[in-house]
Amino acid sequence: MKYTHHNAELGIADVGKTVILKGFVSKKRDLGNLVFIDLRDTEGITQLAFYQDNDIRSITTGIKNEFVLEVEGVVTERSSKNPNMPTGDIEVDVKRILVLNHAKQPPLLIQDDTDALEETRLKYRYLDLRRPVLQQMMKTRHQITQCVRNFLNEAQFIEFETPLLTKSTPEGARDYVVPSRIHPGSFYALPQSPQIFKQLLMISGFERYYQIAKCFRDEDLRSDRQPEFTQIDIEMSFNTQEDVLELSEQMIKAVMKTVKGLVIEEPFKRLTYEDAMCTYGSDKPDTRFDMHLNDVSAVFEKTSFKVFADVLSSGGFIQTITVKEGASRYSRKDLDKLTESIKVFGAKGLSFVKVNTPSTGSIVKVLSENELSQLIARSNAEIGDLILCVASDINTVRSSLGYLRKHIAQLEQLIDPNVYDFTWVVDWPMFEYDQEEKRYYALHHPFTRPKDSHKSRLIDAPEQSIAYAYDLVVQGQELGGGSMRIHESTMQKNVFDILSLSEKEQADKFGFLLEALSYGTPPHGGIAFGLDRLVMVIAQTTNIRDVIAFPKTSSAQCLLTQAPSTIANSQLTELGIKKA
Repeated sequence: MKYTHHNAELGIADVGKTVILKGFVSKKRDLGNLVFIDLRDTEGITQLAFYQDNDIRSITTGIKNEFVLEVEGVVTERSSKNPNMPTGDIEVDVKRILVLNHAKQPPLLIQDDTDALEETRLKYRYLDLRRPVLQQMMKTRHQITQCVRNFLNEAQFIEFETPLLTKSTPEGARDYVVPSRIHPGSFYALPQSPQIFKQLLMISGFERYYQIAKCFRDEDLRSDRQPEFTQIDIEMSFNTQEDVLELSEQMIKAVMKTVKGLVIEEPFKRLTYEDAMCTYGSDKPDTRFDMHLNDVSAVFEKTSFKVFADVLSSGGFIQTITVKEGASRYSRKDLDKLTESIKVFGAKGLSFVKVNTPSTGSIVKVLSENELSQLIARSNAEIGDLILCVASDINTVRSSLGYLRKHIAQLEQLIDPNVYDFTWVVDWPMFEYDQEEKRYYALHHPFTRPKDSHKSRLIDAPEQSIAYAYDLVVQGQELGGGSMRIHESTMQKNVFDILSLSEKEQADKFGFLLEALSYGTPPHGGIAFGLDRLVMVIAQTTNIRDVIAFPKTSSAQCLLTQAPSTIANSQLTELGIKKA
């Protein structure tokens, strides 16, 4: 029979109604003459009651958690109400019960505060997904996806699907590759993004494209990264950078209003890449708290302190952050831990000053009185504050202090998780230079367009070229990124030359793109948002696996299906592959 209600719908106004409910047994409480069963479905829980005079109460003896039931009964008012449940004012006096299916004892508690290890949860993911907290995560993901589609459809975008079996092209990460049986020795690659195809669609004359796109990258994983992930992919022709930023802000604003019920102010804040790095030590700055980086290099231009003098003479920098009222809260043991934590970034040490009368710290005795006073002043420190100082090359200084400011903010509980600090980071450098390999790499990707005022620098001073590139950052996470694209074949070839791609590599990897660009390509640009990360932000979780129905582990395994796995020798033979 068809159910009449979900298990979160019934309230005091429904008392006296005969209803049919279906769902899983969430909990059973047998009090002897009285049995209660909490029946759970995707919407919520309804309490079922089997009283002493109920002829079918004996049937409940064999019923256990996660049995699947169909019941019919009369809605009655509870004598003992539960204000913490939407259906806490009522229960259903069951008149008919049908066991639709039995269940073994589950290997984990099907509740929000389950005590199961993540390994167990992922192995039995179909059970883990029954937990209300994860069901809500999946509903949030659905709401966000539908809101994005509705917004872009109304803005006259066309939804496309681009190939999953494509050509391996260098885009910054390792490809997942698929061998071809029909073409022995040849391989497809799974797309790291639909980047080239969406540009080809602009060349094809489709002026507004979007796709909820599956992407794949074979890279080391972490809490906010999976080997396969989903992008909200957007591209536009005959547009400017401002058009992309404005559209993106309107879309994010619509999602936050629809899904979260929050009105987000626009336009969003903007920082240049250089300002973000100088002030926050990161290209994805968390702006919900201060603790900015301070450059104090000039204080020590004539210092006799050899460590600082050597750093400056080799072209390095000395910078600080200030922990307000931190002088008394951080012991030497605490500071030693902070020192150890930044060694992963290449920092050799962490100097500190506890601002007091007199000030104390690891470098106080080796500084002149003037150096100490200037250090305190330029660090915007006051009595009772703690100054943390790193001296090294600029990348090490910024990454170390950028990490410390976020880490300490979490320790000090300076971050309000309910604040959404949407911020654009714009004006990215076109390239970064690798000293070891003696070559340039694209900071965004090799199809990014230089700003008009920087075109002339491409050949003579590539490291000074600034791009029409932009990232949207929120709560210290990159939510999306994009750029205006190169639409001239000659300029695209120049960029490939700067990236040290040989003529043969350009022809082999990107010959079809260079050819396509020569047939009247319109100016175009776009952006891609990480759908998984957007769900994480809105659902307020720090683990990307919470927002993906069937995720991989940190070692890129699916514990549920035991993938990746070996395949039969006969399949390998068909593919022309031999085991090493």
